[in-house]
Amino acid sequence: MFIIGALLLGSAAVASDTKQQWQLVWCENFDSAQINDSVWSKIPRGNADWNRHMAPYDSLYDISDGILTLHGVNNHNLEADTAKYLTGGVWTKGKKSFAPGRFEIKARFGNAQGAWPAIWLLPFDTVKYAWPNGGEIDVMEHLNYDSIAYQTVHSNYTLYQGGADNPPHFTTHPIKLNDWNVYGVDITPDALVFHINGTETFRYPKVDSIPGQYPYHLPMYLLIDMQIQGSWVGKADPATLPVKMEIDWVKHYTKQ
Repeated sequence: MFIIGALLLGSAAVASDTKQQWQLVWCENFDSAQINDSVWSKIPRGNADWNRHMAPYDSLYDISDGILTLHGVNNHNLEADTAKYLTGGVWTKGKKSFAPGRFEIKARFGNAQGAWPAIWLLPFDTVKYAWPNGGEIDVMEHLNYDSIAYQTVHSNYTLYQGGADNPPHFTTHPIKLNDWNVYGVDITPDALVFHINGTETFRYPKVDSIPGQYPYHLPMYLLIDMQIQGSWVGKADPATLPVKMEIDWVKHYTKQ
């Protein structure tokens, strides 16, 4: 075990859809002093923009009063770790697979120049569906001090086959800045339906006439992470750090 300080109703359409079609099958409330390491792991460091500052240090992870907190900080000990910034992130890779269905995550995060918190989904079978073959579903990304969140899909089709705009592959939507919001997506055979605080924000449809355009209806794993600096979010400002990302709960539904 590693120690880390383990329904909101929105629009009538989404709330009604939840009641009539979706059944809650799994929930993480972070109500234990220890995170469930049969489900979650700390995300290891990599070479991509999003994971180049990930670190396993306990100071970056906290669970308290049912809230998971992931921190992003300046690194004041470059002799022990050469990364300029340090961030915390968790994923269910290799541990828990989620069937296609509805995902909702209640989250709150601070603001800082270069801060880039994200909640996203990738195919559980990482051998058969090496990125981006099985697609990527970005349930929420936030940049710097924006009053909006990004919701995006990626795939071979959107990235390398000229399909970014046919159909459009992302949207932005206002959020309650510095407050709790519920971010969600429904993975169905025919479309990805994104929502924030119960309001549908974006629908990415399957287009039968385009082979490989919709690879998303398959088991996924979940990533939740605080990220700092990158080509998209821009340079970080050390004076605005530390910054944190808080998660109240994660819910997964499937069709009744």
